[in-house]
Amino acid sequence: MDPVIGLDVAKGESQVQAFLEKKSPYKKSFKFKHDRMGLHDFYLFYQEVEQKGGQPPEVIFESTGHYHEPVLQFLEDHGVTYYLVNPVISYEAKKVSLRKVKTDAMDAYHLCELYYKEDLEAFQKKSIQTLNLRNLSRQHDSLTGIYVQTKLQFHTILDQVFPEYKGVFGDLFSKVSLHTLLTFPTPKEVEELSLSEIAHEIHHLCKSRSKSWSVKKAEELTSAARNNPYKQTLYYSYLISLKMYIEMLLQYQKHLSQLEAEIDAMAQEFEAYHIIRSIPGIGGKIAATIISEIGEIDRFNNPKKLVAFAGIDPSVHESGKFKASINLITKRGSSRLRQILYTAVQCGLINTRNPRLKEFYDRKREEGKPHKVAVIACANKLIHWIYTLLKRKETFVI
Repeated sequence: MDPVIGLDVAKGESQVQAFLEKKSPYKKSFKFKHDRMGLHDFYLFYQEVEQKGGQPPEVIFESTGHYHEPVLQFLEDHGVTYYLVNPVISYEAKKVSLRKVKTDAMDAYHLCELYYKEDLEAFQKKSIQTLNLRNLSRQHDSLTGIYVQTKLQFHTILDQVFPEYKGVFGDLFSKVSLHTLLTFPTPKEVEELSLSEIAHEIHHLCKSRSKSWSVKKAEELTSAARNNPYKQTLYYSYLISLKMYIEMLLQYQKHLSQLEAEIDAMAQEFEAYHIIRSIPGIGGKIAATIISEIGEIDRFNNPKKLVAFAGIDPSVHESGKFKASINLITKRGSSRLRQILYTAVQCGLINTRNPRLKEFYDRKREEGKPHKVAVIACANKLIHWIYTLLKRKETFVI
């Protein structure tokens, strides 16, 4: 016999269906909760199937974000072999029936059928160190997205309060710029003080710069106040919002800085980090993200599997005598890995930081490929380089 247990994982609970062998379901489907009692009941059922099937059953379930984590951790702790399936694969397997039935019990049933149809590989969990790095990298990406959105909202309010302020500091979002705006949110506050008093305030906020620099910025701030179309805003609500956004931006900068320091310190412990960083155009954050998404390179026995994991392999469409000439990438792997590879290629092409990559890009452009198609081809080339370097444990040579 070849027993298997299919789990349709949902938030807080899972639907169970067992097969002793192909086309031989065992007992009725049931649910268990993702708490200690529920997981204990599931394990009793697992042992029952093991006794009936004559060997330990394997468990198959879909990747569901974080909902499957309690089950996965339980199976790891008990040494159970399991298959964590990409939802795209299981979704296609469910469409083999003519009848359109969608229930948790049927989903668990289809997962068992999928086990017998597909040549699946047992899931290899990433190391705790890699998962910690991945969690921090993803948190950094998420917080960066919120930070960028807050910047846009801040711009909207500033345009209605003190638009001329944007030209005072080279970096509008530097700490000294935001703290200065917090002190002088409108032209009225600027005009109430003398030039020396304004310079003193700015120097107090940025003691690392000279007094002459503070005087220059005070003059530019005074000029901006004179040229501003609004001497004093009519809406007090704008001032409340402006203050709130400045404080949020300063907090986000602090948190992002802490995350970057943690990511860098953690990534330094990986040998792969230093290998990937040897590729021109790839900095610390990009290298850390690539490592966290790929995990151990031994999970992939050839570069094509790594390319497919990144979702940058071309799709194939043929039917009869028809053969598609335009093939889009599958986009079925890690979206974060795909995005960071795209960014790494762009960084490598800027100012020809990576001559070999730029040469490959130019060759694709000469072949008539559009810019984005050429960049994807470069990403494919880059992932092959990364695979080879990590396997050989060698650094990149131009």
